[in-house]
Amino acid sequence: MAGNCLPSVKLTGSGRPVLEPNEIECFFLSGVDLLCEDEPNTSFPHLKSGLLILTTHRLLWLPDSAAGAASSAAAVPLPAISHIFSHKKSIRSVFASPRVRFQVSLSPEGRVAASGSRSVVATVVVRGKGDCDAFLTKFWENWRARAWEEAESGSSSGSNAAAAVSATAAASSSGIYSSDGTVRMVGVSGILRKEQEMWESTDRSLQEAFQDLNALMSKAKEMVVLAEKMRLKLLSGSNSQTNATNDEELGSKEEMQDWLLSVGIISPVTKESAGALYHQQLSRQLADFVKVPLERAGGIINLIDIYCLFNRARGTELISPDDLLQACSLWEKFDVPVVLRKFDSGVMVIQTKSHSDEEVFAKIKMLVMKPDTLRAGISASDAARTLGVAPTMAKEHLLSAESKGLLCRDVSPDGFRFYINLFSEIDRDDMCLVKDQGIYASWVQADHTHA
Repeated sequence: MAGNCLPSVKLTGSGRPVLEPNEIECFFLSGVDLLCEDEPNTSFPHLKSGLLILTTHRLLWLPDSAAGAASSAAAVPLPAISHIFSHKKSIRSVFASPRVRFQVSLSPEGRVAASGSRSVVATVVVRGKGDCDAFLTKFWENWRARAWEEAESGSSSGSNAAAAVSATAAASSSGIYSSDGTVRMVGVSGILRKEQEMWESTDRSLQEAFQDLNALMSKAKEMVVLAEKMRLKLLSGSNSQTNATNDEELGSKEEMQDWLLSVGIISPVTKESAGALYHQQLSRQLADFVKVPLERAGGIINLIDIYCLFNRARGTELISPDDLLQACSLWEKFDVPVVLRKFDSGVMVIQTKSHSDEEVFAKIKMLVMKPDTLRAGISASDAARTLGVAPTMAKEHLLSAESKGLLCRDVSPDGFRFYINLFSEIDRDDMCLVKDQGIYASWVQADHTHA
C-alpha cells in the first residue's frame, strides 16, 4: 500500500526500523493516522492507527499489529517536506484529535521526492495519548537542522575556528588604538572595558570548546556507523567462508566482533524520545541487540551479562535493572526469537526460542558416561568446558538435569559433584543383580577397571 507513493521501511526481526547512517530517533507517538486531505484520488496512502517515529532524517510510520508490518511500514523523508504549518488552536480543535499538517513534494510519477513538480498537504492525526505540541516543536527543529546535509556542511567548522583565532589575536594587540581604530579607554572606564574584554574572551573560549566537543561527538557517531558496517561484513563473511578459514583467522574475526560490539548502539531508545512507549521500544531494541551475544554464547546467556553488554553499548544512556527486566518481560507480547527464562534456583537467563534443553542434557549425558567420569563424577567446571558456557550457567544445567532424573548430586566440602543416576536401573527385589547391558553395567565395569 505504501509503495504507491511513500518509500517503504525495512524492519528488524523485532519490528524496529532499520535506520540510515547517522540517523537518530527523536520522538515517538502512538495511535497516529497519516493521510492526505488534498486530493481524494492521490497516490498518497491513508495509514491508520500506527506508531509514528520522528528521526533526524525521516518521518516513519509503523503499524501497531505485527501482521503485515514489513509490507505496510512507510516513511516520509524530511528533505521532501517543503513546509510545516503551525498549529492553530480553536474551539473545534479542543474537542477533535490534534493534527499536524505539512506540505510534501511529489515527482511527476507521484512518488515523494525532495524536488518534486507538485505538492500535497499531508496530515498527522494523533488519536492516542501523546504531546502533540512537543512533537511539532521537535518536528520543526529536525526539519530546520537538516542533519542529512551534515557531510556537506562539515567543512565550515574549520573556517569558523580560523575566524575566532584571528579575532582573539586582534583583541590582544597592544598600543594606543584598538582594533577598530578608536582610542583605548584608561582609568576606571579602561578597567571596566578590560573586564568586559576578558569576559568576552572567556565566552569565545567556551564556545570553541563546545564546538570541539560537538565535532568529537559527530566523529564518534561516524565511528559507530563504520563499526556497525564492519561488524555486519564480518558476520556475512564468516557465514559464507566458514570452510575456507582456519582457526587462527576465525579467532581474529571473533575478537574483532567483540571489539565492534562494544563500540555502541547508533540510536539508543531513551525516555525523552520514546515517552510512554519507552519500555516497548526498549524491549524491541534489546531483542535485536542480544542476537550476536546469544550466538556466541550457544543460545543462552545470563541476564546480568546482557545488562553489562547492553549498557556498555548504550554509552551514557544507561538503563536500570528494573528497566531491563521490564523490557524482557514484554517479549511475550511481541513476535521475537528470544525469551526470558527463570531457573528453579532464581537465576534468570535470556535464551533463543530454538534452544533445546534436550540437546544440553544429551551433551551432559555423554560427558558423565565416560569411563573416568562414571566413577569420579563431574563438576560445574567440567560441564562448563563441554557446553562452552560459564560455570554458573553450567551448574544450572546440571541442576535441571538432576530434576529430570538424569543425574544424582553429591555435596561435599569440595563442592557439588554430579553422577549418572543409577537408581532407575536397580532392581528393588534383587539389589545385587547386575544386568549385562545398561548404565549400571557400564558403571560396574568402569569401577572394576579402575580397581
